[in-house]
Amino acid sequence: MLAMEHNIMVGAWRLAMIDSVKVNKSVETLSDTAVIVLPGTYINAGINVEDKIFVGDEVEIRLGYDGDLKTEFKGYLKSIQTDDGSITLECEDALYMWRQPLDDIQLADVSLKTVLQKVCTAVNAATGNSYTVMCDYEFNYEKFTFYKANAIDVLKQVQEETRANIYFDGSVLHIHAPYSQIVNAEPVIYDFAVNVEKSELKYVKAADKNTCVEVTYYTPDGEKKNINVGSPKGTKIQRTISVNDGASAKKVAESEYSLWCYDGYEGSLTGWLVPFVEPAYKVTVRDSEYPQKTGTYYVIATEVSFSSSGGVRKVTLGRRV
Repeated sequence: MLAMEHNIMVGAWRLAMIDSVKVNKSVETLSDTAVIVLPGTYINAGINVEDKIFVGDEVEIRLGYDGDLKTEFKGYLKSIQTDDGSITLECEDALYMWRQPLDDIQLADVSLKTVLQKVCTAVNAATGNSYTVMCDYEFNYEKFTFYKANAIDVLKQVQEETRANIYFDGSVLHIHAPYSQIVNAEPVIYDFAVNVEKSELKYVKAADKNTCVEVTYYTPDGEKKNINVGSPKGTKIQRTISVNDGASAKKVAESEYSLWCYDGYEGSLTGWLVPFVEPAYKVTVRDSEYPQKTGTYYVIATEVSFSSSGGVRKVTLGRRV
């Protein structure tokens, strides 16, 4: 048996009493979020937190067992809700600071990295922070327009058009092709007989998916072209992107196809707070009854829940790696 422990800081205050904590992270969403629920009363008296903690305060959540705590979340307090007899603190990662308006401008023949560096410079100037960009995804735009937009609007557009993994790691904004950025050198092991509490996994073969990805783009002179990857007669996934060269379009098509077609598990499994896993980790799933299904997968999302009922980590798998 292990003793559950937590260390949660909001502003200058450490939260001693909590009802529950939930942390959601994903490489497919722009922000990581956390929800902390506190009791609304203590010894028959209401608890007032709004004169001690404030929207915009820094938040750090560390959870674990027997003194071995891991940082599960860092960000900012987004809102304080005091309904239903409890106090709910909604938190968001560094994206919270990116709600900054941008000057209207149009960039021509520009790379994805240059677009995001320009946005990052504007956010730093407005907030006094020192965010940086780590982008290894080669993607070019014929033109990119900022019009009545804020920094988050730009990130949303980039994610929709490129399908890139976009996420924050502290003050670093990461932009990578799907599945290209793996955090841990050695995979974390999940064994159905050892440390899997619940499974919502289904083993599927790529041949059974029969998928084709078609990407439409326009050349500089306005000619419409298509790039196809996968089975020509398969179920077609169609996308239109604002690039002007076939190389960028093909890269998007191949990335999209890899999201859909692989032999292996789909879905999620649930374990405990250990082992520690985050999105962009790789995990190996073992089943002694079906050893042929053993494989290593890229983690696209995690959901951590912590309360008096226990601490669990739900891990959503992407493709095999």
